[in-house]
Amino acid sequence: MEFGISMFGDLALDPQTKSRKDPAERMAEILEEIKLADEVGLDVFGMGEHHRADYLVSEPEILLAAAASITKNIKLGSAVTVLSSADPVRVYESFSMLDLISKGRAELMVGRGSFIESFPLFGFNLDDYEKLFEEKLDLLLALNKGGRINWRGTLRAPLIDQEVFPKPMNGKLPLWIAAGGTPESVLRAARLGLPLTIAIIGGMPKQFVPLVAMYREQWKAFGHKEEDYQFSVNAHLFVGDDASIRDWHYPVYARQMDQIGRDRGWPPFRKEVYEATAAPGGAYLFGSPNEVIDKLLYNHELFQYTRFVGQIDVGGPDHLKMMRSIELFGSKVVPEVKKALGL
Repeated sequence: MEFGISMFGDLALDPQTKSRKDPAERMAEILEEIKLADEVGLDVFGMGEHHRADYLVSEPEILLAAAASITKNIKLGSAVTVLSSADPVRVYESFSMLDLISKGRAELMVGRGSFIESFPLFGFNLDDYEKLFEEKLDLLLALNKGGRINWRGTLRAPLIDQEVFPKPMNGKLPLWIAAGGTPESVLRAARLGLPLTIAIIGGMPKQFVPLVAMYREQWKAFGHKEEDYQFSVNAHLFVGDDASIRDWHYPVYARQMDQIGRDRGWPPFRKEVYEATAAPGGAYLFGSPNEVIDKLLYNHELFQYTRFVGQIDVGGPDHLKMMRSIELFGSKVVPEVKKALGL
């Protein structure tokens, strides 16, 4: 079982000045945070891809390559790469290079993304939303098999008797599918025999139990090996020394939720929603080490996950509090969860 953290590279908005944190300063902080995650024994770090003012990182593999030079053991992956608006050949090449730099620690998580700004930015039609992902995933999987490629689709030029270099250290990249919880995405991952990540970032985790059960059942039905089964829960996480961390964390978190909400026509984010979702049974893992331990054990009881990854930088929390959260998660929370599960 593995535990890790992920980020979107949130750039905090000062409520008084209405200005965002200096990007170069935040980049340096993120690298310091990844280094600490490695030092406290976390297994994996993921960075999201976005192309907008409130998120810093547009090319996760560049940041991850920098992180590879200051870490030793932690796996480094995207969370996620928006494959629909990317070139699978470039994606494969970039992550193969990251894998070589990190000596085999690169991972690639692909999805359609929850934001759509990359489609017009790179000249793709949103009417092709589903088809773009299907075709590009098919090509990426062909590339990851290795050897010479003969591939044809309808939305990209074909590859005829070509081979792509460099190759990753162990011949193949670990490749995950990220899903928001649609049956179609879950079934696709099971059919292809790919590890699945479901982002549970609101509401009640128990609502996802049927989907995860379907994934496991279909994994077996398609004839994949039980020992290759991998399922990850991704959820919003922030650990403090005690439960009072939520009093500090709420306005930071709410500012970013309101920013996204304005873009999508949602009502203002309310404290009651935050508290209800952070309460036992809810999706948020915000609170003291013991509260987060209880949530992780509850999620494991529901899903029997093989990996948990907590997104910790929603709203761009203070760097020192982020460092403390990572320290507590790696040194206090994870060891107790593993002990309780007999690992």
